[in-house]
Amino acid sequence: MTSPASNGKRLPLEGVRILDFTVVWAGPYCTMQLADWGAEVIRVESVHHFAPQTRGLIARPPQEFAENSANQGGGYPDDLLGERPWNRGPYFNNHGRNKRSVTVHLGTPEGQAALDRLIEHSDGLIENNLPPNIEKQGITWERVSAVNPQMIMLRVPAFGIEGPYRGYRTWGNHMEALLGHPVLRSYPQLSLDYAPMAVPSDAASGIGGALAFAMGLRQRRKTGKGLMIEAATAENFVPFLGDFVMDYSMNGRVQERLGNTHPTMAPHNVYPCFGTDRWIAIAVRSEDEWASLCKVMHQLGLEDDPRFATMESRHEHRDALDARIAEWTAIKDAYWVMERLQIEGIPAGVAMHERDVLENRQHGARDFWRTISHPEAGTQRHVGPLWRTTGDNPGEARHAPRLGEDNDYVYKEVMGYSDEEYADFERMGHIGMDYDPSVA
Repeated sequence: MTSPASNGKRLPLEGVRILDFTVVWAGPYCTMQLADWGAEVIRVESVHHFAPQTRGLIARPPQEFAENSANQGGGYPDDLLGERPWNRGPYFNNHGRNKRSVTVHLGTPEGQAALDRLIEHSDGLIENNLPPNIEKQGITWERVSAVNPQMIMLRVPAFGIEGPYRGYRTWGNHMEALLGHPVLRSYPQLSLDYAPMAVPSDAASGIGGALAFAMGLRQRRKTGKGLMIEAATAENFVPFLGDFVMDYSMNGRVQERLGNTHPTMAPHNVYPCFGTDRWIAIAVRSEDEWASLCKVMHQLGLEDDPRFATMESRHEHRDALDARIAEWTAIKDAYWVMERLQIEGIPAGVAMHERDVLENRQHGARDFWRTISHPEAGTQRHVGPLWRTTGDNPGEARHAPRLGEDNDYVYKEVMGYSDEEYADFERMGHIGMDYDPSVA
């Protein structure tokens, strides 16, 4: 029971087997964290059901697509879907590393029996589906705990297993809208060009879910019993606005649209720099930093302007202040501004494109990127593990699993089926590495 991430190292989750029924981003990101640190994560999939928005932005058989992925999520190697696009997409490969894949048709009695065997021989099950949908597949805490009383089941619904929003279908931007983030982060202008902006809730939910599962392991160690953990994405993400919620509860104040500004600091914004779509973020926290910024800008007269004399007055007149700073940054290289201000101790950072991030010298110096070779997606650079320790750290990562790539191992070694029984599953259509062409 080892994860491909172990590579002979003694990682903290080595020996823990997790069944992965996750979709889209939040759930797969959660199980990626656990797989990185030694857990054997087995994605339970089906050749009879496409996983749109999970194994690539596809919802129909690949033969119905032209050989151009620009409108199918992008990022496919050489912009080609390939013979099996579900194995090539960046969306899945980004968070699929170190996992295994098994295909089971849960819509049959044989598939349900196989699920029982998987549960019996595992430590955990993680899912983040619409609660009514996953429960129709027989995946409930009552069933899981009856089969394996030591099982840890982590459910990561959007809004909760119970409550009036239980059956609400949602995507990240819908959920974030219901949580109050987009309006707060939008710009003061009210035109469509400045509409509320979504903020990724999935990443926060994924990290929170991994923490919750680790807590479950600790609790099982103390009690000898399994447990079900519910970690609703909405409830994981609302606390990011905790101070604003408290401000309203204490003062009845509804915060205005912030955009890139700050409730109290000024200057605090993103300013244009020389070049096409180049920007620099600058934040000034004190009067000393304000004096230093004026000195770097060679505009000491700004200090004498009564509108900018204090933090409070600068905040009141921040539009005029931002215009003056933008005049200075507009003819400067963004990296030069960042380095020059950082020398003075002023927080400043280039607003980077993906290219900038990938080539960023800080990430390179820390060996953050991991090169992973995939048999169908080629060799690419991926983000590395989010933590590093003074003990053993994850070694070379295994590529994201191709659909059904580990069927032989999971059916025979994990579930204990014989060669003859495995052949029966093949004949019944449970096992494969290609989706059923009739699936729409």
